[in-house]
Amino acid sequence: MRVKELGRSAVAAPILTTGPDGPWLRVRESVAFSGHAVVYTDWRGWLSAVSTGPTLRALLGPRDWQRYNALVKPEVRCRFAVSRMLVGYAAGAALEVPPEAVELAYKPGGRPYLRGCDQLDVSLSHTLDLVVVGINRRGRIGVDTELGRRRLRYSEVHRQMCTAAERAVLAGLSASEQEKELLRLWTLKEAYTKALGQGMRLGFTQFGFDEDGQGPLTPDGAPASFGEWSFGTFGFALEDRYVVSVACQDAGHGGAPETAVGTMLDEGFFGQVVDLLNRSAGHRR
Repeated sequence: MRVKELGRSAVAAPILTTGPDGPWLRVRESVAFSGHAVVYTDWRGWLSAVSTGPTLRALLGPRDWQRYNALVKPEVRCRFAVSRMLVGYAAGAALEVPPEAVELAYKPGGRPYLRGCDQLDVSLSHTLDLVVVGINRRGRIGVDTELGRRRLRYSEVHRQMCTAAERAVLAGLSASEQEKELLRLWTLKEAYTKALGQGMRLGFTQFGFDEDGQGPLTPDGAPASFGEWSFGTFGFALEDRYVVSVACQDAGHGGAPETAVGTMLDEGFFGQVVDLLNRSAGHRR
């Protein structure tokens, strides 16, 4: 699986992991030095981990375990499980805790967050074989992925998803170039609204991006922020080509200088947490 940057980007290059073995040190280093990390995987490489019942239940947590068991199609179930496991492993690497110590929860609108861990923001997306997770210690993060072969026709969607400035650029492109640019804009806007927790509630014609992925911009193309957001779009190749976009915020407060749980919590309290996890693991054996 190869990754290629599409345009300029201040976002750290996504990191490939082929299964539970990582490389998680690279994820921790990316969070430490860049403030964020984006991890991607082919969920099929995790099948052996998904098949381990008690361990999987601990990794998913009560709510996602119920959702997992409610899914009927085996492929959908596995992809769901891997997406949540990837969050646990990636966040666990940044926090220096076991992945089962990371609990993924959801806000009323469905946006995921790490329960009891406000020093890291998280986002996830998946399409067919590809699963992508983003984590950020400096502010919000959003990721979105689509099949590269998806066709968005300018004549059908430009009024619903493009600003006036974007339409002015797109109108001068060939049909094939329009399709590629529309897909890039679509995933960027999806990633940004995910980061804000707005989803489709924020109209795509209300903000835009330029050809280099700079944004967000007002409908007429003027800057709409003070530089706290960075965006990146990347292309992947499995059996098909995927496009992944990332919206990453630096809120300006510097984020937690050290994300390891052991350095952020009282030592006595942290010791009790570790003891409880060890006891729980012993009971499961």
